[in-house]
Amino acid sequence: MADLDWLAERFEQYRPRLRAVSYRMLGSLSEADDAVQEAWLRVSRADTSHVEDLGAWLTTVVARICLNVLRSRASRREEPIGPHMPDPIVSAVDAVDPEHETLIADSVGLALLIVLDTLAPAERLAVVLHDAFDVPFDQIATIIDRSEPATRQLASRARRRLSATPTPDATVAEQWELVDAFLAAARDGDFDALLKVLDPDVVLRADAGVTRAGQSRIERGARAVASGAITFRTLGYVSQPALVNGAPGVVTFDGDQPIAVLGFTVAGGKIAEMNILADPARLQRLDLTVLAR
Repeated sequence: MADLDWLAERFEQYRPRLRAVSYRMLGSLSEADDAVQEAWLRVSRADTSHVEDLGAWLTTVVARICLNVLRSRASRREEPIGPHMPDPIVSAVDAVDPEHETLIADSVGLALLIVLDTLAPAERLAVVLHDAFDVPFDQIATIIDRSEPATRQLASRARRRLSATPTPDATVAEQWELVDAFLAAARDGDFDALLKVLDPDVVLRADAGVTRAGQSRIERGARAVASGAITFRTLGYVSQPALVNGAPGVVTFDGDQPIAVLGFTVAGGKIAEMNILADPARLQRLDLTVLAR
């Protein structure tokens, strides 16, 4: 019992890192928590007397669990109705919740998670574990049952895909300048002002889930996105600024009911991406208590 108590205490010390690995791998807060809990169940029943580096071993355990989840998703070959958003991490504008800091370290924005979702399971595991968590390729190779050179190639291929992700501008304050200008122009119905802050090739993705057919969509181009922003402001909803995965965003309410979380990606002095979660079922599972209204 004393050994189990010691193991439980050490596991709790590593829990933030394990949850960060799982979130980066799965893009789902609930699945990340499930993966960490499953890791504890496995660890608590295992013989750990041979383990020299407990942190590395725990990372391997949770990575294997996440890999199985990703492979299960791929085997189901589910056809999404529209774009799928990863779970956003919502914080108050003036401070990121300490519990969230590890989850969104190294600019884990929605744009990056969306591209990670397009990778094959082994590619995603290789690039996440090596580039974000400094796991050596020889250890990753044993998890995915590949040679070390093949594992390096997987990570390299994944990096090429990830290189298309817009790189956010230097500071959140600079990003907010553009987002505030966008929100003001949308409120005023100023189409030209919207075009000035939007990248000509801006991409807007909206995930409304399976219960709002026709609402999930992808829009491309500044004129289409600006037109949609002006139309939306006529609906009379209240939007509250927030940090979404550490970047500028808003949470929109209909009364006390959240109806959308919008995260902005500002790159090159323009708004390059807008990613919206409007799935009612998933919005209900988000912790929005950090936003005092």
